[in-house]
Amino acid sequence: MAKEVLVTEQGLIDLKNELNNLKTVKRPEILEALKEARALGDLSENAEYDAARNDQAVTEARIKELEVMIDNAKVIKEKKSDRVGLGNKVTIEYVDSKETDIYYIVGSTESDPFANKISNESPIAQAIIGKKKDDVVTVASPNGEYKVKIIEIA
Repeated sequence: MAKEVLVTEQGLIDLKNELNNLKTVKRPEILEALKEARALGDLSENAEYDAARNDQAVTEARIKELEVMIDNAKVIKEKKSDRVGLGNKVTIEYVDSKETDIYYIVGSTESDPFANKISNESPIAQAIIGKKKDDVVTVASPNGEYKVKIIEIA
């Protein structure tokens, strides 16, 4: 059995949109590229054909991956709570520097550090999940331990 995939409602929509795009746009584009490459003749030394076949393999693998993820998706309901959990927006303060950051705790398939969406499997998330506002926790990271204080849970 495949592993349960934790996603927000928006994350599931994004997965379905990507799957639909691959099936209805990308797949036909690849088939057209293959058809054009075949028309060029000798396939043994045809770089366009090789590139299209490779693109096809990558796309089909991603389609299968997305289908499994969607079939095994468990939607995280955003809920009000006094404890940090999946789907929460959390403001933390780094105790040493007094700098603050806002993170959204999401499943690993949705994590996007550039959008401050961190996986529930990340060191910070693992340290703060289940904790309350004003708790100070130690985060174990590859660069050493540091402390953060939970400022707000939304």
